[in-house]
Amino acid sequence: MKSFNTEHNHSAAESGDAYTVSDPTKNVDDDGREKRTGTWLTASAHIITAVIGSGVLSLAWAIAQLGWIAGTSILLIFSFITYFTSTMLADCYRAPDPVTGKRNYTYMDVVRSYLGGRKVQLCGVAQYGNLIGVTVGYTITASISLVAVGRSNCFHDKGHGAKCSISNYPYMAVFGIIQVILSQIPNFHKLSILSIMAAVMSFTYATIGIGLAIATVAGGKVGKTSMTGTEVGGLDGVTSAQKIWRSFQAVGDIAFAYAYATVLIEIQDTLRSSPAENKAMKRASLIGVSTTTFFYILCGCVGYAAFGNKAPGDFLTDFGFFEPFWLIDFANACIAVHLIGAYQVFAQPIFQFVEKKCHRNFPDNKFITSEYSVNVPLLGKFNISFFRLVWRTAYVVITTVVAMIFPFFNAILGLIGAASFWPLTVYFPVEMHIAQNKIKKYSPRWIGLKMLCWVCLIVSLLAAAGSIAGLISSVKTYKPFRTIHE
Repeated sequence: MKSFNTEHNHSAAESGDAYTVSDPTKNVDDDGREKRTGTWLTASAHIITAVIGSGVLSLAWAIAQLGWIAGTSILLIFSFITYFTSTMLADCYRAPDPVTGKRNYTYMDVVRSYLGGRKVQLCGVAQYGNLIGVTVGYTITASISLVAVGRSNCFHDKGHGAKCSISNYPYMAVFGIIQVILSQIPNFHKLSILSIMAAVMSFTYATIGIGLAIATVAGGKVGKTSMTGTEVGGLDGVTSAQKIWRSFQAVGDIAFAYAYATVLIEIQDTLRSSPAENKAMKRASLIGVSTTTFFYILCGCVGYAAFGNKAPGDFLTDFGFFEPFWLIDFANACIAVHLIGAYQVFAQPIFQFVEKKCHRNFPDNKFITSEYSVNVPLLGKFNISFFRLVWRTAYVVITTVVAMIFPFFNAILGLIGAASFWPLTVYFPVEMHIAQNKIKKYSPRWIGLKMLCWVCLIVSLLAAAGSIAGLISSVKTYKPFRTIHE
């Protein structure tokens, strides 16, 4: 094991001032950092991993609340809005010129370059608050999927009406142990293989869900659907208030299902500089959002056709299907594997933010700045930092414990998503686009962009209201330390 101090490397990398011109004799980019090797393909994998979560299987529920017309229309509208604002954000990676300007490594750096002031702090609170919430939520969701595997086998053996109770705490612990190991991956640039694997898993379980729904429709066992979704009173048993709150929550679920702005800049920072990063990122965004929309419409619409207004919150973990049990098991296992990779996509910006601050504030601290080269069998040389090991392990342990204490946290996550969607996905990209292109105040384009901001703000507020209503309901029905059962 060989020790070497990386203080000078870190300070150069963080400041971006190590080299002002790329040196062909060194394997570095124009900012002095290790040469980036990412392509539009790896960026697309990162986007798909971040965007297509297990929530894709709950879109049938969202369509059921809104109906055929509003549900499919809102899916398409938010796919366009997400792609439109992502292209604006991609152009802001470098400042002031989108091709030759100085690189910005994080979303906060981009906001600092174009807007400055208190907006930088607002961006930090929204971004990192959302990222922390997502990592806790993924721990819970992964455990639910793993519990569903055990319950599926139980239902197969004992009958669909059996009470199959399995604790989710051991599965959370296992998920946490896996994340402790994966969290030692030093940075976002090394996540490509993990993201590609996770993206494949997301395609797999989404395809299984769609296939099962199509089989249900083909078998003629379909639920009642309508143009306006769930009906007040009657067989659906929904009150007027429930209809309103659920519709708000459904719109919010669809809007947030597309959001990946929280990690867009970090993904773009992995791209090599030729072709220009903004062009490659726009291509990756188009592929990522198009692929996502295709699967979202299939899952949402085919799922709604299969289950009707009684669509479950999730095809697989809520057992919309019981058989074939082995296929349900495999799909839930794919969800868990996908979330293992997705956790890292959302956790890496948090890790790097804290480590960057510590390197700047304590440049002479050997514990923080030193790394050790270790030969790992089958993997070759691997750099280990004791600070990285301790800090990242502590973060994973804390998020795992929070997930165990608050298993209803996914309801809280909806509120966090509502609070962060508008500033990160719409407001900041639009404001920075206006500043970058010096769009004249009160011009038609300026008015159109401002109207987009206001409409999305209203959507976020309504979704937040729906999330609060859902959170109150979750807290009322929550029983501490219960096991998950039918």
